[in-house]
Amino acid sequence: MHWAMRLRNLDLNLLLVFDAVLRERSVVRAADSLAISQPAVSHALNRLRHTLKDKLFVRTPDGMSPTPRAEQLALPVRKALNELQLAVEGDTFEPSTADRRFTIAVNNYAAVVAVAPILAAVRAQAPNVRLSLVPSGTLNLGDRLDRGELDLAMSGSAIAGERFASEQLIEDRFVAVLRSGHPALRKKLTATSLAELQHLGISSSGENLEFADSFLKARKSARFVASDVPYLSAGAVLVQSNLVAILGRKLAMEFRRAYPIEIRELPFKAPVLHSVMSWHRRFDDVPAHRWLRSTIVGTFATL
Repeated sequence: MHWAMRLRNLDLNLLLVFDAVLRERSVVRAADSLAISQPAVSHALNRLRHTLKDKLFVRTPDGMSPTPRAEQLALPVRKALNELQLAVEGDTFEPSTADRRFTIAVNNYAAVVAVAPILAAVRAQAPNVRLSLVPSGTLNLGDRLDRGELDLAMSGSAIAGERFASEQLIEDRFVAVLRSGHPALRKKLTATSLAELQHLGISSSGENLEFADSFLKARKSARFVASDVPYLSAGAVLVQSNLVAILGRKLAMEFRRAYPIEIRELPFKAPVLHSVMSWHRRFDDVPAHRWLRSTIVGTFATL
């Protein structure tokens, strides 16, 4: 009976605040995500600390760091809130009146190519639905989907495991990208001229370019990577150098909107670049998730 007495005395709204602070690692961002004031979050957190007799979070230079007790509570609280959300939604989901949040992990390809049109499509149908898009680079996506911390993940391949479902969003092709006016553009790009150029590596892409190295190696040549930079720096570096980068075509087209760059076909057959959406199968038939997945698939179809 002790746990029942404890639960009866606990304001369950405090768990929403706990989950938000745990997710955001910030009282300010938690308040924003819950659409309440910062003092209200701080007050709720203090009440929960008093009830559970633990600090729960400690301020650090990297944000609000959870105590061991908070980490112990994290997964059961997240699962309980997810189950409650699904139970409240029931069998229907009306985008125009829905007021909820989805968290989606995106790799750099999806971030550059698809995030803006996805946000526009969601806003048009569901003005009160909030999408929280987080970079996938350092995340264990399977673990985050298991824990309910992610609704969806967009990556270059499906996440392994029977408990996960996936759907291919798009197929793309690799191309060579150089600045406008680059001397190599005066003639057709060949295996020899590609090998003679210095290459720009994209350190945060997660894309495997071994196919290019293998092709050149078979012709007694090699690809010299002069520098590695993150996606955000690639466009600026290319226009200020004679480097060449190998990127997905649709990604290169987005860079071309902002920078004076040229796109050329590779002088060899390259593997197809995929963008795949994955989710946990427990959400297969949840109306809100079905709507979100359908909206994303529809958006990619227009790209």
